[in-house]
Amino acid sequence: MNIRQAKDYIKDSVAIYLKKDEFGEYRIPVVRQRPIFLLGAPGIGKTAVMEQIAQELGIALVSYSMTHHTRQSALGLPSIQKRVYDGTEYEVSEYTMSEIISSIYECMEESGIREGILFLDEINCVSETLAPSMLQFLQYKVFGRHKVPEGWVIVTAGNPPQYNKSVREFDVVTMDRLKLLEVEADFTVWKEYALERGVHNAVISFLDLKKEYFYQMETTIKGRSYVTARGWEDLSQILLLYEEENMTVDENLVGQYIRNDRVVREFTAYYDLYNKYKKDYRIDEILKGKISEEAKMRAEKAGFDERLSLIGMLLDRVIYDMRRNVETADYLSDLLHPLKALKGAAQAEEADALERFMQMLAGQAAGRRKLLDSLQKANSLSDTDRRKHKQVIRFLNNMQKMLYVDGEKNAAEAFAGIKNAFDTEVAQMKQETEITKAQLHHLFTFVEEAFFKDGESGNEMLILVTELTVNSFSARFIGMFGSEDYQRHNEELMLSERQSDLQKELEELAF
Repeated sequence: MNIRQAKDYIKDSVAIYLKKDEFGEYRIPVVRQRPIFLLGAPGIGKTAVMEQIAQELGIALVSYSMTHHTRQSALGLPSIQKRVYDGTEYEVSEYTMSEIISSIYECMEESGIREGILFLDEINCVSETLAPSMLQFLQYKVFGRHKVPEGWVIVTAGNPPQYNKSVREFDVVTMDRLKLLEVEADFTVWKEYALERGVHNAVISFLDLKKEYFYQMETTIKGRSYVTARGWEDLSQILLLYEEENMTVDENLVGQYIRNDRVVREFTAYYDLYNKYKKDYRIDEILKGKISEEAKMRAEKAGFDERLSLIGMLLDRVIYDMRRNVETADYLSDLLHPLKALKGAAQAEEADALERFMQMLAGQAAGRRKLLDSLQKANSLSDTDRRKHKQVIRFLNNMQKMLYVDGEKNAAEAFAGIKNAFDTEVAQMKQETEITKAQLHHLFTFVEEAFFKDGESGNEMLILVTELTVNSFSARFIGMFGSEDYQRHNEELMLSERQSDLQKELEELAF
């Protein structure tokens, strides 16, 4: 299965394991909650999937790499305790709490979240001294004398033996206590994740053309040669930062992340060509509606690789702005909750109404900071939600500063100032949204004028509509703010597809 299928399966399993009956007890007893074993090649996104599941289920996540643990750190250190048996005092050995178990309790105390996932990576690379204890742990959730707290589901992961010399293959007794999920690299699934994460468009466009380079493991005369999803994502981050600083990207830089000489050469050459396309076509001008005849003629004569890269560059810019618009809309929508509470406080007529209003404003900011801190400590906070919470906190803090400086006479005036600041941000969001809608319109116009022939569109329009559909930010933007161009072409493409299906059916019926 691919990583998306594995994610869905794990998410469903965790939800089932945490399901309770009418007495608040877990429907599946702890001893029957088989740990999940995610087996797959390195760098395909196993850890990222666990973070996403925790975020989506609203539970905590504690992660450990088992290669770093000895028997003592996993089970606890021995200590001498005195016990009385049959009237006689003895000194006995007891173990302190496992570092892993204690981390779960710390997470619960700091975050306030009582349920979660204990994710143990590289579980099949445990040390020889720790291996005998793993069977007891996997079945009973016990390390030494201490149990994993109720409400915590165990998910493990590891690499097949061909990728890691330290792998110890589990015997049948151990495997019979696990739910095994074997995962393979899949570019199509990773691309959806990459678009969500804002991976550099040059990386995505290159892999669209060279899907076979997405994931590779080879043994050469120089040693192990490899390309992983993790490598592509890390390369993307450094490319974005290099571009911000106008620094030169060369094969030496790419080779630090992509450990295959052939792929390094081809990607570096493509990246240089990608930047040339970006400059030659004047992407910013196209999205402003200033489409030159030269750009249209070149696009019309271009090969498929160049066309795909061009559409990718245009989409990358537009979707970036769509993402900002959607996130701003989400932040402003979330901000309404504390503002409605403040509105109620502003309508009070008591003598100390202004003081109470200011206290509520400070409390709203403090409460949001506490929520953000709790989610961060639980490792169940997405980057998007983190930015949203920080924007809400910043707005509330700025309002506190504004009111202290202005010194309003009553709560109603104080709230009026806050509402005015909020309305200003809403107006700015609407203005930026209109600019993005115009960019999207100009993008459709360019594809129509450059690639339509004899009244029919080629694969370029299909690619454009498909990419806008599968990307969550562009799909949400269009759903929230609309796009006549998208709706029209989407309907046309669906009609064309249906006509093609009907034609095939008629041909099959012909004798």
